[in-house]
Amino acid sequence: MDNLKIAVASKNQAKIRAVSECLGELGIQHEITAVETDSGVSAQPFSMEETRQGAVNRAVSAIEGPFDCAVGLEGGVYEIEGELYLCNWGALATADGKVYTAGGAQVPLPEEIGQKLKEGLELGPVMDDYANETGIRHDKGAIGILTAGLMNRGDMFGHIVKLLIGQYQLGSG
Repeated sequence: MDNLKIAVASKNQAKIRAVSECLGELGIQHEITAVETDSGVSAQPFSMEETRQGAVNRAVSAIEGPFDCAVGLEGGVYEIEGELYLCNWGALATADGKVYTAGGAQVPLPEEIGQKLKEGLELGPVMDDYANETGIRHDKGAIGILTAGLMNRGDMFGHIVKLLIGQYQLGSG
């Protein structure tokens, strides 16, 4: 694969870093441009479908430029058996109109966090309060707190990016 011109549909450093590190691990020469996009869904997505749609909307919006492809990454929550879970989705849109999607890690949220989300708060600030830290969404993410640091937001999104790149390579080969 020649030098891949890729848009990351966010200015969030954890997301940009995840894409860059993943492409580097895969030995893919790349040029990344961060493009601020709107997810077109709730600020706090509350279902797998809404979270996935946010990723797709971001990728499709960001591809409108001189790029081979664009990656949209979105975090959200969903409820199963009365418990809220963290979920993450990614989408890769190509210049010729194809869209690939993949989901990532899912872990249950502590009840006190889930309750605050049900009251209308967003996960990022709730996690900052929970962990007594600032800017968690730009680094370790909720996943870093909920896995005692064994995984961070970049790792989680990096896994999704690998799934997307694999589909992209298969589809364009």
